[in-house]
Amino acid sequence: MSNPDQILRLAVVGHTNTGKTSLLRTLTRDASFGKVDDNPGTTRHVEGARLLANGVVLVELYDTPGMEDGIALLDYLDVLAPPAERLDGPERIRRFLQSPESKRRYEQEARVLHKLLECDAGLYVVDVRDPVLGKHKDELSILASCGHPLLPVLNFTSSPGQRLAAWREALSRLGLHAMVEFDTIAPALDGEAQLYDKLALLMDKHASLLQTLKHDVAEQRALRHDDALRLIAELLIDAAAWRVASEPEQTALDAATATLRRKLRERENACIRALLKRYNFSNRDFPAHALPLEGERWGMDLFHPQALKDVGIRVGKGMAAGAMAGATLDAFTAGLSLGTATLLGAAAGGLWQGADKLGKRMLGRLKGYQEISVDDAVLRLLAVRQLALVHALERRGHAAQTPIELASEDSTMKAWQRDSLPDELQEARSQPQWSTLSEDYQASARRNEIAQVLAAKLARE
Repeated sequence: MSNPDQILRLAVVGHTNTGKTSLLRTLTRDASFGKVDDNPGTTRHVEGARLLANGVVLVELYDTPGMEDGIALLDYLDVLAPPAERLDGPERIRRFLQSPESKRRYEQEARVLHKLLECDAGLYVVDVRDPVLGKHKDELSILASCGHPLLPVLNFTSSPGQRLAAWREALSRLGLHAMVEFDTIAPALDGEAQLYDKLALLMDKHASLLQTLKHDVAEQRALRHDDALRLIAELLIDAAAWRVASEPEQTALDAATATLRRKLRERENACIRALLKRYNFSNRDFPAHALPLEGERWGMDLFHPQALKDVGIRVGKGMAAGAMAGATLDAFTAGLSLGTATLLGAAAGGLWQGADKLGKRMLGRLKGYQEISVDDAVLRLLAVRQLALVHALERRGHAAQTPIELASEDSTMKAWQRDSLPDELQEARSQPQWSTLSEDYQASARRNEIAQVLAAKLARE
């Protein structure tokens, strides 16, 4: 339970269409909050949201309509409360809220000012792509009259054509020297921390509360990251351990290869869905058919040699050619033949048939069966694709409307383009029962340990 007297109440205010609702979406990690549209005046009423830490409400945020006519409203305030009356700022605003025009021409501005008077402070959202105009200065003057701290939030700072320097200078001239850059579409990893630090400077009474929220945000971000790497590690183990047995005829081999590819594509898609859900995004944010990765589409066949070349992964000669590209025959028994089984005798064969999974695999190999598994290069590509997606998700605001785009190359990709796979995946190759894709899947403490170690190695890449 929260003590209402200890909750920090913030009104999110600003000119029309500057990204106020977008800010709340990103802070709450809720892409469904409010309505975001390029048309001005999308928010017509006040909506609220809460920020919690350990189940306790710390901050209440109120999304308000955009102010549209600050110049005319400032003139109207001067008529209602002439300077000669010497009313302070809040009294001037209250007189306006009691006037008939507060329910007619200036109804939208009245809602904003009424909410700001009720709150402890305001976040003034600025679209730094806009030029600094007189209407912005007038509405800031009106908002300052409410007598509460205002923290300018400089939005869309990553956009081309932004006027960040001009806005910083203009706000400083108006006495607003504390401000924070927070791009609601592509926020910096420490963007929320900077926001709460700046608020704490303005509001010493709530500094401890804001520090608690800041630390909780950092903990939740680290937890999401760890969970994401564990999901990727599980995918890689499933892929490395999986075996598909096939008779040696080409038709059977082709069918087994198709099965391997289909099941692995499905497993990768399941991982993608889990990652999107963990970061509170939806499948609409990542339409696989339209996202570039090194000049090719993300939806390109996972087993196509070009997909591997495009991310700089070395492709073996046998893999780069023919229908078996992307898969390798497991020479698991080092050349044992059916004739060898005859020499060993029927008794040994009978023992193998009644033995564990390993014995059955040996017997199948002796009968001429081939085991098809995923090539190292495909495992590398799987890792690169998932890590690139996590990188994008961690830098995406929940107000973003365009599809997720993946970085073409980063240090993580370079690490996975090297020659050898982690030892954990090499061990998984010898344990087909570790793959959840297999009918013989067996949960084990060792598999769980391997997944934890591999996730830790992914974190260090």
